[in-house]
Amino acid sequence: MAKEKTVYVCSNCGQDSPKWVGKCPSCGEWNTYVEEIVRKEPSNRRALGGLETPKAKPLSLSEIEPGEEERIDMHDEELNRVLGGGLVPGSLVLIGGEPGIGKSTLVLQTVLRMPERKILYISGEESARQLKLRADRLGQISNDCLIVCETSLEQIYVHIKNTNPDLVIIDSIQTISTESLESSPGSVAQVRECSAAILRFAKETHTPVLLIGHINKEGSIAGPKVLEHIVDTVLQFEGDQHYMYRILRSIKNRFGSTAELGIYEMRQDGLRQVSNPSELLLNQDHEGMSGVAIASAIEGVRPFLIETQALVSSAVYGNPQRSATGFDIRRMNMLLAVLEKRVGFKLAQKDVFLNIAGGLKVNDPAIDLAVISAILSSNMDAAIEQEVCMAGEIGLSGEIRPVNRIEQRIGEAEKLGFKRFLLPKYNLQGIDRKKIKIELVPVRKVEEAFRALFG
Repeated sequence: MAKEKTVYVCSNCGQDSPKWVGKCPSCGEWNTYVEEIVRKEPSNRRALGGLETPKAKPLSLSEIEPGEEERIDMHDEELNRVLGGGLVPGSLVLIGGEPGIGKSTLVLQTVLRMPERKILYISGEESARQLKLRADRLGQISNDCLIVCETSLEQIYVHIKNTNPDLVIIDSIQTISTESLESSPGSVAQVRECSAAILRFAKETHTPVLLIGHINKEGSIAGPKVLEHIVDTVLQFEGDQHYMYRILRSIKNRFGSTAELGIYEMRQDGLRQVSNPSELLLNQDHEGMSGVAIASAIEGVRPFLIETQALVSSAVYGNPQRSATGFDIRRMNMLLAVLEKRVGFKLAQKDVFLNIAGGLKVNDPAIDLAVISAILSSNMDAAIEQEVCMAGEIGLSGEIRPVNRIEQRIGEAEKLGFKRFLLPKYNLQGIDRKKIKIELVPVRKVEEAFRALFG
């Protein structure tokens, strides 16, 4: 195979150099030079591994046949929902997440449930024996799932040509390298070239490909940003390793909504789908306990009830501590300032600890009302009634602002047997109260909510 000519280009300003340099002479940044291919082989050469497809010709929109994309059933309701109804043939899907969070477990248990499809699982990180041990632990074995341990892109094409699979899994894209580049696997140039080649294969052969990707210490997908632009779907697998729950979140999806969310429970025999997360995220035995409030949150388009826990105590040390788990600490500080300025509760010399039960990270502003209610409940050492649920965003002037999808939130609380629901007064407009059996308590300001909760 002929060697391709490469240069080194600054990823910050675009300055090029025939060799690698540490500091860019143009912009002054360090370690920004990456290897780039500038001259390809002739376009009439055979594709990698002998895979050839006819050249495409331009078509007008009227000549293109319309129709719904056929979906491949993954035999996993949560994964199907996040993908937009199933896996689209010819699509390239990237799944990223923390080390040990369960990415490989999720993919392996999914493909083992698809005996009607021939699947090629390419592992660049684990040996075939390790995958066999994991499959035994999951309790599922499929004769149509072929395992190969390979990191060379050229050899991967050979395996694909020999097996002709219906679905290809690559674990992980950061371990794959092509011989046309001298840089090491996982570098910016290798990840970009390999993912672009895999995308061409997926589109030309109409074969779906699942890529597993690493993330960096900031939590975003490792490698060049172009990797996320190239693929059709980016799924983020989130959760705390010390908790049993995992969230599969869609960041980008060309074939469906990015508002969908899948929830799993990590068990000894793999990941179990959680169809009703509210029942698992609520501790039913908190009667008489202060500092606990139930919020009706929405992640994506899914409503579920979460338990907000707060602890307020006198500051032992000079500076009061502020700590939040699963909630934005800056937003909590803002809510504490609203309580002090608008409502008159003096919390400046108090330690405040906040926790979202279950290890979830929630960004929905509608849980603001539950957060300040839990904080005040702990401060006064007065319990909130067990059958009360709430939703509302808090403004800087102490008003309770309306939230979206209020009927879904109310329906989830009603389904789980709650008797009262605190909601912003403005949200009452357009609600058919005849269909709702739960008692609705509209509140306009924080003071009104506290009177409704504590009398």
